[in-house]
Amino acid sequence: MGKVIAVANQKGGVGKSTTAVNLASCVAAEGKRVLIVDLDPQGNTTSGYGISKRSVETSVYDLIIGEAQAQQAIVPTEFMVDVIPSNIQLSGAVIELVNLERRESRLRQALAPVAGNYDYIFIDCPPSLDLLTLNGLCASDSVLIPIQCEYYALEGLSELMSTLKTVRKMYNRYLEIEGVVFTMYAGRLNLTLQVVDQVKKFFGDKVYKTTVPRNVRLSEAPSYGQPINYYDPASKGCEAYRAMAKELLNNNR
Repeated sequence: MGKVIAVANQKGGVGKSTTAVNLASCVAAEGKRVLIVDLDPQGNTTSGYGISKRSVETSVYDLIIGEAQAQQAIVPTEFMVDVIPSNIQLSGAVIELVNLERRESRLRQALAPVAGNYDYIFIDCPPSLDLLTLNGLCASDSVLIPIQCEYYALEGLSELMSTLKTVRKMYNRYLEIEGVVFTMYAGRLNLTLQVVDQVKKFFGDKVYKTTVPRNVRLSEAPSYGQPINYYDPASKGCEAYRAMAKELLNNNR
């Protein structure tokens, strides 16, 4: 049974989809069988793997509302990662989910038949705390939290921790924190160091040693539909995500 990891932070612009796309690809490059589920209506993970959102016939939306099975939605890619894609249709799922039975566990039920085919399943959650994110957290064994080193990140973090506490209490008592990773890291800035210090006080050894720097190549890669380890294997961004993949695998031995 593969380990399911939600990549989540309700604050947008923290490098969540960038982390999901590139970490999944680097874990696959280490020889692991990897599936990534794009649970964000923006579909950044889908396009990040070179899949046209307009051409998607069966998406995560169809899984959640019960009109398709996971195997029908899986798209193999040239990057050794399978993708369950998303498109704008998913934005309507939040409204439809309200009236469905066991609305918080629809994704968990949908993924169950294929979970044994993979070592790791990553779920890229939307930047909000809605029913889609709740489905992602209920389907997961753990949550990986990307944090940008700025003051507002700390404010959002308390909301996310409150949500995780509620999810554990009501829906998924086994949900753990996989780790916290700093993105868009600029170590010379005082504010960065202050945020890092505060986060480390709160999360302790759950904070990843690997940090992801601001890197132009990481920003360029999605427009070419490639993860960073294919777009520019020699870049600083790629080095960071390779190191993060190894750290994650070591943590799960």
